[in-house]
Amino acid sequence: MSTTNPGPTDLVRVARVLQPHTVALRRALHRRPEQGLHLPETQSAVLRALADLPVQVHTGRSTTSVVGVIEGGRPGPTVLLRADMDALPVTEESGVPFSSQTAGSMHACGHDTHVAMLANAARLIAEHRHELAGRVLLMFQPGEEGFHGARYMLDEGLLELTGTPERAFALHITSSLPSGLVQTRPGVILASADTLRVTVTGRGGHASAPHKALDPVPAAAAMVGALQTMVTRVLTVFDPAVLTITRIAAGTTSNVIPETAELEGTIRALSEHTRTTVHEQVRRVCEHVAAAHGCTATIEIEQGYPVTINDAQVSPQVLGLARRVLGEGHAELMPDPLMGAEDFSYVLAKVPGAMAFLGACPPGHQPETAPANHSNRAVFDESAMVHGVALYAGFALEALTS
Repeated sequence: MSTTNPGPTDLVRVARVLQPHTVALRRALHRRPEQGLHLPETQSAVLRALADLPVQVHTGRSTTSVVGVIEGGRPGPTVLLRADMDALPVTEESGVPFSSQTAGSMHACGHDTHVAMLANAARLIAEHRHELAGRVLLMFQPGEEGFHGARYMLDEGLLELTGTPERAFALHITSSLPSGLVQTRPGVILASADTLRVTVTGRGGHASAPHKALDPVPAAAAMVGALQTMVTRVLTVFDPAVLTITRIAAGTTSNVIPETAELEGTIRALSEHTRTTVHEQVRRVCEHVAAAHGCTATIEIEQGYPVTINDAQVSPQVLGLARRVLGEGHAELMPDPLMGAEDFSYVLAKVPGAMAFLGACPPGHQPETAPANHSNRAVFDESAMVHGVALYAGFALEALTS
């Protein structure tokens, strides 16, 4: 490798040289996916990948997180780069030769690619560490898929380890964009995500005599429609929310009116104001619909990830960097936010930064119809990881050498 600060073309060239290592690590992780906050095999793989690099390594106390610090040759700020590590409870049907060997677990969201890209970006950055004014903080995070892994790392002092970072960056791969294309946007990029659970309580009885019972099933069914009407009549279309009921459960057999019925679903919003409004209105609707049927309702809203908000200055810098490093046609302003959610939101609430999406639509598919992230058939074009390695490295090198 060059011993001088690499130019845009060099970043891609070196990332291509590293590509066999990136692919090998990705496939090893893909074969052995782990879920949640405790990923011992994944953590070991990351530690092995960093072992021969000049990286100060710290492991988590409450989770199997890994933090690496690459010190530059001169004093300066800290730049944070993040990769999430956990898999999903999905049985893989992708057909790739390196498919999951763990029953009921799959890297269906591409976190294995994130780990591999950041680990080899670290190799590229370390080669040029003496030219850096500051340091790079490598954040390998478990538990993104609903387990608040980033929050655990923050609580353990991630941002105090080397001083609060000046900026932060994360990539997320997606099969829904052309391979190698980078998209991001300033401001809101991803929604908040909360879980709704409602228990409707009536009075059980014989199904042949509903007038002698208080049937919770019609009340629960009415709630589903009423909640959708609430969203369209209470919220402005310019600050939207999504409320989806995904599970209804009641009863045990055909001739018994049950005492209770249960609803479960998700609430997504693009602002904290709308998030709070939806929570208030959900309680109002469910309680009053239940009362109209002579029943009562117990409403539980479990708060998930907050809205993910990109910094207004950093996200345009990411697009500019992508154009210089990857080529003009490989960077694009993301037109709209997504209603998915991310726990990188916890980091971006404390550090100016950005999340960007890296397209990896597999050959032979169109982005609009390729199996999407979280699908049991999801496949990601591994050649896109060259762009991911180059962009991770370029973000840190540009921030600490300019």
